[in-house]
Amino acid sequence: MKINVEIDCTPAEARAFLGLPDVTPLNDAMVAEMQKRMQANVAAMQPEELMKTWTSFGLQAQDQFRRLMEGAVGSTK
Repeated sequence: MKINVEIDCTPAEARAFLGLPDVTPLNDAMVAEMQKRMQANVAAMQPEELMKTWTSFGLQAQDQFRRLMEGAVGSTK
């Protein structure tokens, strides 16, 4: 015997029927907080700011690599 049950309802109706909590207010609060944080960090995504960050990181990485190579050469002598 095979029985098929088809239920036509919205996600909100299904949650209410199953006794699950309505997380819409929590979701709205999280989305609003994410939007606020993203807008606050937009200044860091300006091309000038990105170049400052990348340049300082690049110089530090070059200096560390040079010291690593000098240390490797010094240890082989």
